[in-house]
Amino acid sequence: MSLRTVPLNTPAAWHGRDLRSRQAWTVQLEAEQVTQLQQETDALLARGETWQTVTRQHLTLPSWDGLVQDLQHELEGGRGFALISDLPVDELSLEQARLMLWGIGLRVGYPEPQDAAGNLLHDVRDTGKDLKSDNIRAYQTNLPINYHNDGADAFMLLCYRSASSGGASKLVSAVAVFNEILRRRPDLAAVLQEPFDFDARGQQRPGAPAYQRVPIYNAHEGLINVLYKREYIDLGQRFDDVPALKAEQVEALDLMDEVCDELALSFHLAPGEIVVANNYDVLHARAAFQDQATEPVANRHMLRLWLSLPNGRALPPVFERTREFHYSYARRASGSASD
Repeated sequence: MSLRTVPLNTPAAWHGRDLRSRQAWTVQLEAEQVTQLQQETDALLARGETWQTVTRQHLTLPSWDGLVQDLQHELEGGRGFALISDLPVDELSLEQARLMLWGIGLRVGYPEPQDAAGNLLHDVRDTGKDLKSDNIRAYQTNLPINYHNDGADAFMLLCYRSASSGGASKLVSAVAVFNEILRRRPDLAAVLQEPFDFDARGQQRPGAPAYQRVPIYNAHEGLINVLYKREYIDLGQRFDDVPALKAEQVEALDLMDEVCDELALSFHLAPGEIVVANNYDVLHARAAFQDQATEPVANRHMLRLWLSLPNGRALPPVFERTREFHYSYARRASGSASD
């Protein structure tokens, strides 16, 4: 394993303070694009199709061609994230919203499993469950979620309903965070490129242990690739055969969290907005939120996809055995991630 000891200067190394204007990173859907998406998905629903049965061949969406290409290039080789606005979810049933997100995801990339059961689309909402219980994942609670990345090359998250209070989203460039840690503490930048043990939360691949050992930062072919979930590193300490975190590891994790807060971009995701981000370049977080207990149908409800990108980067070999990135790695190896 080679250590990166110099900063990475790419468009993905941004600071949140420089992106406070949403206009710089928001793609506003045109009326033709919305109409075309609604017409094609409504026709599919009328024929009895569901998001589970719809494939790329079911959708044409010619007005989306330029947007999709621009988005793919922004995700891989650009800033690493974008926000798509103006999907009219207030007029949509949940099934319509699911199919629309699925259709957009199919145009941008290849949906990948998000759990051991192979589910391709997740409902992100508070289930009332306790994160300390076995195999409960943070997205199933209303608790704050610290900086982390999802699985596959990119995540796509649609806001169907927002919370009555709280729930602010944060994005941070993991590249900029690495550069800053390298500037302040090169010794800890090296520590973050050594293996850590992550609790797999019951989502490990068949035959794999209940935790996975992988560096937080992984240098490969001129890029730096992140895998970070502080909560799952801490939860990994519950396993008898996982070594206790060393003092320098805890110090490195604390510094990473500190720098993430310093460089992050914070915003509220409104109904009808979709955030999409490259998981190797961008970490995201969420503040705690409160729902309206008297109106469950109005509670915070997000829909999420994990996508492999047709123009995705070469991945470090260690990602092959991770639950998050195995499918994108395997898709590259099989040659099925290019059109």
